[in-house]
This record gives sequence, structure tokens and C-alpha cells, in this order.
Amino acid sequence: MITAENKTNLLASKQHFEILDGLRGVAAIVVVIYHFMEIAVTDYNKNFLSHGFLAVDFFFCLSGFVIAYAYDSRAPHIGITQFFKLRLIRLHPLVVIGSVLGLITFLIDPYSDLYEVYGLGKTFLLFLSSAFLIPYPAMPERYTNLFCLNAPAWSLFWEYIANIFYIFILYRLGKKSLIALVVIGAVCLCYVAVRATNVGGGWGGQNFWDGGARVLYSFTAGMLVYRLNWVIKNKLGFLGMIMLLLAAFLVPFNDQYNWITEPMLVLFYFPLLVALGAGTALNSSFKKICNLSGEISYPLYMVHYPFVWIFLTYVAEVQPPASSLWVIIPVSALLLIVFSYIVMRFVDIPLRKYLKQKFLNDNRI
Repeated sequence: MITAENKTNLLASKQHFEILDGLRGVAAIVVVIYHFMEIAVTDYNKNFLSHGFLAVDFFFCLSGFVIAYAYDSRAPHIGITQFFKLRLIRLHPLVVIGSVLGLITFLIDPYSDLYEVYGLGKTFLLFLSSAFLIPYPAMPERYTNLFCLNAPAWSLFWEYIANIFYIFILYRLGKKSLIALVVIGAVCLCYVAVRATNVGGGWGGQNFWDGGARVLYSFTAGMLVYRLNWVIKNKLGFLGMIMLLLAAFLVPFNDQYNWITEPMLVLFYFPLLVALGAGTALNSSFKKICNLSGEISYPLYMVHYPFVWIFLTYVAEVQPPASSLWVIIPVSALLLIVFSYIVMRFVDIPLRKYLKQKFLNDNRI
């Protein structure tokens, strides 16, 4: 455990947790593969990555840790408006970019005629809801996702809610109050698990509030890991942490026990991984990989799903043999990683740089 003195030094040195960045990228790749796999293998009991959706809970926990580390000492000084500018410039360009890609693929999908069904007016509403993160679960053909053009935006909606609560309330809370809120979040998450037999909701109109329970617990738990100095020194390194993270997603899917195993992973295992990841030593040979993995994680998460929609309609219309899918999925994942890098390098980074220069007095994000 780090001491209070070490924590002060940690803040003063502005340490960057490269391994946590690397793990974020690994989790983003898992999400991409999971989204393809749940279409290719519809029986979750036969899907080796059926718990890949739990990467979102890991993201929330990691976000709580990082936001507390980055802003707990700065929030009283930068003010609410500046905080919102910082977060919007960091997050929202890719929300819009993902929405634009979702619109384009909606219009040109060769295996779907959904545009003809919904027409110009409703399609425009779908785009606006996605670009401005206004939930609009209007498409049963897409399982009433909150954001039908770019499904993963549901977690960004809840991330924004968490950020709003953070700057108004959470950063002001003392440790005891934060612990109480984490316990409340844990109770809510367990209730969701028992009622729904899993914790995989939050993405659609039918399970909207499940997302609130997921972010309430995981975000505040991540904050608590930071506030209580739960940074566990260890020698696992990046590869060891990857193995521990992947183990969570590879837990077998079982309808009888998911309501137990999934909350256990979210409540205890992911905060432990954040604590271990923040405290492990990084081999210098992995530093560039971790940095690149962290940089590409958010672009990959936000631009991949429009292409998954095309994959869905392709599978439904063409019904390709399973042998071809085992080629299409890894190749698609690799291409999306490359595409995400291009989007990040030539669109997202320049756009954020422009917005920072135009709207911020503080260039730190």
C-alpha cells in the first residue's frame, strides 16, 4: 500500500499509469471481438467470450480511479465550467465521429433496407440523438438500443452522468460518505443481478436503469481505490495483468450462476485489478505498447460498432458458414484497430487540439 506521504509525491510527480492505459486497450479489443462473437455464436453458453461485456464495468471502475486522481485536487480551482469543457473536448469528438460513421453505414449497408423503412426525418432524429447523447430507443430491428446508430454510446451517456455528479457532488465527499455510496451502488447492482439474472443491461430501453446501477458502483469504487490508497505494489507486470484481466472475460457463461459470478467480478475483482495495475512495475520494453494501447482504446470503442451492424445484417442475409466467420472476425478486428488509429491520428487528435486552443485557458486534458 502507498502511504499518505507517497500519495503526495505521486500527485506532485503527475505519475502516468501506463499499465492501466494498456489494460484499457486490451479491454477495448475484447469488447470488439465480443460484439462480433455474440452475432456469430448466439448461444452464450457456447461463446468463449460471453462475459466480454463486463469490460464496460472495468472501464467505469478505471474511469473513477483516473478522474479522482486527475481532478480531486484540481476541481476546486478549475471550476464547473472548465471541467465540463475539459471532459467534453476529451470525449465528445469521438461521440460525433461514431455517430457520423453510424449514419453512413446505416445509409450504405448493402444487406439492409432500414433507411427506406425509417426515412429521412426519423433517420435525422436517430443521428441527432446519437451525436448529442439523447437516448432514443426507437428501433426494434436493433433491439431498442438507446443509440441505434452507435450502440456503445450508451456507456458514454452514463459516463457523462457520472462526470456531472462528480463535479457537483462526488469530489466533495469525504471517505465515509464515499464508502456509503459505494455500498449503495453494490446493493443496487446486486438487485439488478438478481432481477435480471445478470448485470449486462443499460444499453437498451428495456434495461435503461441497469446502466445507472453499473456506473454508480464501478465509478465510485474506482474513486474509492484512489481515495483509500489501494495501490498494491507488485511485480505482475503488463503481461501478468493482461492474463488476470482476460480471466474475468473468459469465465464460463451459466444461466444459473451468472447472477452470482458477474456481481462478484464487478464488485471485487475489477477494483482489485485497478489497484494491482496502478501498483505494478512496467518493463520499459512495454511502455510504447501500453501508451499506444491506451490512446487507441477510446477511438476503437467508439468507431467499431457501425461496422458490427453491417456484420449483423450480413450474417442474417447471407448466412455464411461458421468456418468463414472465424476468418472474418479476427481480420475485421485487426482492420478496425488500424482504422481506429487513423481516426485518432488524423481526426480526433487534431480536432481536440483545435478545440483546446479555441475554448480552454488550461491546455491540460
